[in-house]
Amino acid sequence: MAKAGGKGVNLKDKLDGNELDLSLSDLNEIPVKELAALPKATILDLSCNNFISLPSDFCSLTHLVKLDLSKNQLQQLPSDFGRLVNLQHLDLLNNRLVMLPVSFAQLKNLKWLDLKDNPLDPTLAKVAGDCLDEKQCKQAAIRVLQHMKTLQSEHDRERQRRLQAEREMEKKREAEQRAREAQERELRRREKAEEKERRRREYDALRAARQELETQTKKESSEIPKLSSVSHPSQLPRHRRSWFQALLKLLLLIFLCALSTVAVCRVTELQRQSLCISVNALYEDVVTALQSHKIVQNVLHQNSQQ
Repeated sequence: MAKAGGKGVNLKDKLDGNELDLSLSDLNEIPVKELAALPKATILDLSCNNFISLPSDFCSLTHLVKLDLSKNQLQQLPSDFGRLVNLQHLDLLNNRLVMLPVSFAQLKNLKWLDLKDNPLDPTLAKVAGDCLDEKQCKQAAIRVLQHMKTLQSEHDRERQRRLQAEREMEKKREAEQRAREAQERELRRREKAEEKERRRREYDALRAARQELETQTKKESSEIPKLSSVSHPSQLPRHRRSWFQALLKLLLLIFLCALSTVAVCRVTELQRQSLCISVNALYEDVVTALQSHKIVQNVLHQNSQQ
């Protein structure tokens, strides 16, 4: 049920043949569901009401042939208004329309159009012209349809350009993505190769160290029988060397003590002591013996040269 003047109204009571008159009903909303239930009503008069816009499902009333929406406050038509493909007569007089939807070009059966007294876009207003008689209104329908078809073609071309640009952009993004993925794969491949090479070097070094250790172990094992058969030859020289070194150290100590005693007895006031007198005498005898030994060596050396 639609509401008109604050009271419920049965649309069937308004139906006269195929014409449904809801003009001057003080309607704010269009009863689309009720109208859809009356496909017989191909002529619909909704003039002189309070409509600001049409609901989106209004375009489902594809049975409409003649539609009067004059003297409302419509600011725009639904974007899919072109679905009303059977529409032949359309009255939009005295509304607030500026532009028509692009889908308007699909109203291929439209034969009559009135767009007077709307704040139309200047180009659209010039195309529509006046609608003061039947001929002008028919010409307005033809011109406006042709104009809207041109706009639709331009709109389609623009949409195609946008779609093409979007596809190219998408291809570019995909190409960049593929390039990044290829770069990442190459980087991972290099990292794996470097890791493999590092592990190989570590393995080779470990293997070489193990082989060297095995060789050294074998060499030491082969030398053990030789060492055991000689009855510790290395220990005896080491023992003798230790005694010899100790003896040398003892002799050196005695020699140093003797030199110190000689020096004390010959330089200090102790030289008059009995011990120092004996030491000095011994020192002089040794020096004399060494000198005579040197003279004999010189004589022998001269005789050998002769």
